[in-house]
Amino acid sequence: MRLLVVGRLSGQLASAVKMAMAHGAKVNHVERADQATEQLRRGQGADLLMVDYQLDIAALIAANEAERITIPVVAFGVDADAREAAAAIKAGAKEFIPLPPDAELIAAVLSAVADDEKPMISADPSMKAVLQLADQVARSEASILITGESGVGKEVMARYLHEHSRRSERPFISVNCAAIPDNLLESELFGHEKGAFTGAVARRIGKFEEADGGTLLLDEISEMDARLQAKLLRAIQERVIDRVGGSKPVSVNIRIIATSNRDLPKAVAEGVFREDLLYRLNVVNLRLPSLRERPGDIGVLADHFIKKYAAANGVPVRPMSAAARQAIVAHRWPGNVRELENAMHRAVLLAVGPEIDVDAIRLPDGQPLSGMGAAMMAGQAYEAPQGGIAARAAQAADAVTRSFVGQTVAAMEKTLILDTLTHCLGNRTHAANILGISIRTLRNKLNEYADEGAAIPAPQSGVSASGYAA
Repeated sequence: MRLLVVGRLSGQLASAVKMAMAHGAKVNHVERADQATEQLRRGQGADLLMVDYQLDIAALIAANEAERITIPVVAFGVDADAREAAAAIKAGAKEFIPLPPDAELIAAVLSAVADDEKPMISADPSMKAVLQLADQVARSEASILITGESGVGKEVMARYLHEHSRRSERPFISVNCAAIPDNLLESELFGHEKGAFTGAVARRIGKFEEADGGTLLLDEISEMDARLQAKLLRAIQERVIDRVGGSKPVSVNIRIIATSNRDLPKAVAEGVFREDLLYRLNVVNLRLPSLRERPGDIGVLADHFIKKYAAANGVPVRPMSAAARQAIVAHRWPGNVRELENAMHRAVLLAVGPEIDVDAIRLPDGQPLSGMGAAMMAGQAYEAPQGGIAARAAQAADAVTRSFVGQTVAAMEKTLILDTLTHCLGNRTHAANILGISIRTLRNKLNEYADEGAAIPAPQSGVSASGYAA
């Protein structure tokens, strides 16, 4: 955890800094907001900004965003009243820490930002075999390609590799190649010089230089533009990069880990991914099995998430009933570990009584985990709808087919995309995976629908009206 403290270093703030360091944070300090942005621009990254509430927090966040730097802000202050704390939150701070500091509050904030509660948990033999291979290669310098469906835990595995590598004391920097537009990704990766393009008011250090000495994770590498793939290949081969607008190469010493939820050999065959880059990245391939392929992990992961979200929400830890445990093992979990985590978060909030029962475990739309499956797992008799299952299915299919009549293909496509995105709680990567399209295609479609005035589901967090915990 890298913490950048912005403000005058008073005695009480110094105490807070010592508490943060005691919890493993590496702390840097500047007094002014513009110094913070300049330090971040130079590549001296941070995972959290701790900012004096008397500074202009909104302006600091805006200045960072103008440089495409997105780092959570926590405000702090001495003798601040409720109105001042609320103003700091309104300006963009995620939390407010009153001074003198409280050790438990400091620890909770650092834990929430660092998200250290993502250990590599496994009990299933198929996943243990992958972990064994990961342990064998973690201390090497080999580039590693982690593949698997969306939500299986590819970034968790990448962090596990870094933590067990010889670079563990150096930065771990992650870049989501699917989330950054092509025209911005080059600068994000390689940085730029002052005046390189309109808006480049100062030199910006890219992720390659920020990760120097450590590990760079290229998440969803399959979404990278072909032109950038060539530049990335040179960076990996030569261990040098060229800043946008730069006149001389810059040496870097990093280890590359890449992830993809797509079939990269197929992408090579289709001409959208460079074969030579695949060979460079795929020195070792760790394929993470889907959750349905590792049923032995479902129960232990569910127990972990129950404890995590019970603590986060201040509610008692309830055990799962035997019926609920059987039901979650029987469910296919198309969203994998991410979906299971969300379901357990929701279950913690919806459960009544001494146990988490089947009724508390629901799908994203609030419906029960399954109809016949859950009932059977609960040892209850499942009653088919009147007319029999086949007749009911035929009626439903006929009704759906009739609803299609009279609609254009474009309208049906729009409905399918938006409904899928809603089902995925706004998660673009997951929705694109289900739809079988690239994240770029999905983004273009969503921009088109937004221009038409359609409401686009935003990525969700917390609990929706349906009780779903994102």
